[in-house]
Amino acid sequence: MTSRAAVIGAGSWGTALGNLLAGKGIETVVWSYEPDVADSINREHVNRKYLDGIELAPSMHATPDMAEAVRGADLVLSVSPSHVVRQVMAHAAEHMDDGALLVSASKGIENDSLKTMDGVLADVLPERAARSACFLSGPSFAMEVGRGFPTAVTIASHDADAAVRARDAFQTARFRVYTSADVAGVELGGAVKNVIAIAAGTVEGMGFGFNTQAALITRGLAEITRLGQAMGADPRTLAGLAGIGDLMLTCMGGLSRNRTVGVELGRGRKLDDILGGMVMVAEGVKTARSARDLARRMNIEMPIVEAVYAMLFEDLDPRRAVEQLMLREPKPEHHG
Repeated sequence: MTSRAAVIGAGSWGTALGNLLAGKGIETVVWSYEPDVADSINREHVNRKYLDGIELAPSMHATPDMAEAVRGADLVLSVSPSHVVRQVMAHAAEHMDDGALLVSASKGIENDSLKTMDGVLADVLPERAARSACFLSGPSFAMEVGRGFPTAVTIASHDADAAVRARDAFQTARFRVYTSADVAGVELGGAVKNVIAIAAGTVEGMGFGFNTQAALITRGLAEITRLGQAMGADPRTLAGLAGIGDLMLTCMGGLSRNRTVGVELGRGRKLDDILGGMVMVAEGVKTARSARDLARRMNIEMPIVEAVYAMLFEDLDPRRAVEQLMLREPKPEHHG
């Protein structure tokens, strides 16, 4: 049974999950890179920068000191932006107790290595901790979890006992957790859906309607599934919470940062201007590069991902991107 949890990352998702754990009576300490965020949590019991409006459990504390946060924790939750997980968790690993359970809630594919968080953590954690690591994903906006809205997610691990242990730590009457052995499927679904969400937002920003959105989301799922199967994922995972569930939420939900980036691109704004006005990270921007590179390495056709990459990094006009997608050679639906 979990008695003390360390949450590595004080963004919206880390704060919401930490608050969930603290609400269950688990002693919870949040590590924050930003001392002012830690101060806000400790003094006011609110994270004004990343989860404003959600009252946090008084028993949840925050610190900018990694050793203070991690030492003595029997559950360590990694929830930093995916592009800094390697650096941050290498630091955290220096202070983790033997036997601590690692749960990752970061979603992304590292640009240089093209590894999901499973591979990144295997590089920086002790072998035992990496082998039992768990990966939490699914349709879950931090603000709605913070408000106590009923939510269902999936936790995957190569170690079935570890997955059950993690499930029991997070499960509440309003936060339902399913377990899975398909780490690849859960991780890839959670990472690549952010790229598809940028595309979905783009067509919305261009003024297109529900026909276009439905087509794009469905074909986006086909791309995720192709890549997932090539990487050893079970296609049933991608038809579940960590696949189509998270994809629908991120493509259609008004709280989606990746969708917001796409909407602004579709309205004609430049990427640097869009990102300059955002407080929180839109994971799909960096993942567009790594997903595109991974698809090419695996020889998997992912035209929507290619189009998003070209819009973000090669200044492809969104209308031209839509034309290129619609004018591709006709083919049977289930053959690419």
